[in-house]
Amino acid sequence: MTHYDRLAWLASSALILGGVGLAQAATLDDVRERDQVRCGVNAAQPGFSALDDEDNYRGLDTDVCRAVAAAVLGDAGKVQFVPLNSVERFTALQSSEVDVLSRTTTWTSSRDTTLGINFTGVSYYDGQAFMVASELGVESATELDGAAVCTQSGTTSELNLADYFRTNGMEYEPVVFDSPEQSIAGFETGRCDVLSSDASQLYAQRMQLADPDSAVVLPEVISKEPLGPAVLQGDDQWFNIVKWTLFAMLNAEELGITQANVDEMLGSEDPDIARLLGRDGNYGEGMGLSADWAYRIVKQVGNYGEMFERNVGAGSDFNIARGQNALWTEGGLHYAPPVR
Repeated sequence: MTHYDRLAWLASSALILGGVGLAQAATLDDVRERDQVRCGVNAAQPGFSALDDEDNYRGLDTDVCRAVAAAVLGDAGKVQFVPLNSVERFTALQSSEVDVLSRTTTWTSSRDTTLGINFTGVSYYDGQAFMVASELGVESATELDGAAVCTQSGTTSELNLADYFRTNGMEYEPVVFDSPEQSIAGFETGRCDVLSSDASQLYAQRMQLADPDSAVVLPEVISKEPLGPAVLQGDDQWFNIVKWTLFAMLNAEELGITQANVDEMLGSEDPDIARLLGRDGNYGEGMGLSADWAYRIVKQVGNYGEMFERNVGAGSDFNIARGQNALWTEGGLHYAPPVR
């Protein structure tokens, strides 16, 4: 192949690859044409995604999707929530039934590399734990040798349980159910001594008991469960939009920008605030968005801290401490790249 032939081959290859990229980068156009973001969520996990008394989905996971809608469509209300169980959630994303999967889903290597999906970040740092009946007087997971343990199929919890009991030289009897509702019902009716799932889910399930004080969540956390939204591979533009939606909420909290003061903050001379809110440069342009994309997120949904507190934190029934979910400046794990 001559030098000129090689140049021609490279040019034609670039055109072909560019065409493929353009063909795949269709999610934003589809969402705008539909005027709605389709979001895959849990059907009934209070604090993260559950119907309220007016049949509206509320929770941290649903607010992530509302933030995406605010950034893309200018209206956080333009979301179609699609309830999915743990088995069908990935198929729904792979088949483009949903644009975003925001369903308390753990980011793992196999899911990230074999399912054709991309995780866009961590919306909640979680870990698997155990809930037992208070009357048993159990204070530690190390006392669970021989216990019957309820858990949910199609989740990382099954593997984590096997690893934990084997590593600690203990035996257990797995009692597997298809849904969280079946799991908590099995626990409440005595099918098992212990219910094991992500701590976030256990706090929600405990609140669903007739007497929440009848059960206690043990202190041990036996796994890393970084939960976050995921999108289909092959559309980098949409991947960037969902990823930077979450980053915008984290940066807004770090910069002290809230729903209440975001309009006032438009006049700030702080260059980081001016860039985030679109007054200095257009940092949405690279994603196909307007300069005020992050302003719309904060104005309509709030910063990350506000989203956390109203759904699972001090402003909710769960009163979960920020802990690992605090900003890096407050001893937590949340850290977002800068907008610049």
